[in-house]
Amino acid sequence: MSAGLARPVPEDLYRTIRLIRRFEERAIDLVRSGDIVSGIHPCIGQEAVAAGIGAALRGGDIMMAHHRAHGHMLAKGTDPGRLLAEMAGRTGGVARGRGGSFHPSDFGAGVFHCSGTVGHGAPMAAGAAWALAREGAGRVAIGIFGDGAMNQGALLESFNLASLWRVPVVFVCENNLYATTLPVETAVAGSITARAAAFGIPASAHDGMDPEVVFEATAAAVARARDGGGPAFLEFGCYRFEGHHTFELTAGLRYRDAGEVARWRARDPMELAGGRIPARRRQQIDERVETDLDAAVRFALESPKPGPDEALDFLFSSGLRPRGGVPRNYAGRDG
Repeated sequence: MSAGLARPVPEDLYRTIRLIRRFEERAIDLVRSGDIVSGIHPCIGQEAVAAGIGAALRGGDIMMAHHRAHGHMLAKGTDPGRLLAEMAGRTGGVARGRGGSFHPSDFGAGVFHCSGTVGHGAPMAAGAAWALAREGAGRVAIGIFGDGAMNQGALLESFNLASLWRVPVVFVCENNLYATTLPVETAVAGSITARAAAFGIPASAHDGMDPEVVFEATAAAVARARDGGGPAFLEFGCYRFEGHHTFELTAGLRYRDAGEVARWRARDPMELAGGRIPARRRQQIDERVETDLDAAVRFALESPKPGPDEALDFLFSSGLRPRGGVPRNYAGRDG
């Protein structure tokens, strides 16, 4: 465990898991109401991974995540209202409505990017870790992806460079058994951890439904990276209770056995973490989470939508707009 890093108390882990679960359920309601027009990739069932990782990181550490990253962002410190506003395409969002649900970033919380393309957050995490190593401030980067990313060339190239340069990065694979609808055993040859180990990276697999297990494994890997030991790879076995995307609410896809879903639901991380604290305290946390999310939803829906004249804002790193700005004949969606 990293020096100076306090072990999270069960209440804190439960609070984070409960916040993520109810945040995602509220977000699904906003998808149904049309306030989030893109749909989302909910992480319901996988909250323990986010909670455990978040507890093992410091504020200055950098996170690169994937398209199912609302929980990771909340666990890293992103404000729920600003994240919901982002998902709803509002200017009060963490990226002023430009990233949406699939590509948000929150530099204030240390979340530098969430990649909507599979596996491409890993090279960014390796690059960030290289910069952190040159800085020499003892910060680490963490790159989070799913089992579907294990066949991406960019991911394997990241393993190679991270190992050669011994950069302070922790690679995390959330193995929820399916890449969209494709079972992992039909897509990934051999062992997931063996792929990282082949590059000389210490790799291990752990129970991703228990936040305390996730914390212990992540804290050890982060401490090693922070102390100059180089990269590590963690595989967390977990399961999403809902569909790959809210599109499945209407599509009616059938690719998972009901018994399989029921077996995993019996290990619900929210119930596991909730069972470790007194019932009265759990109720108080639940009530506070609802109050906070009521405020978050109000903030998101009251935040304005960007206008057509803002379409090119933040497009260029210099802050300059191209000559002529928005074309004069452009009136926006409603024009």
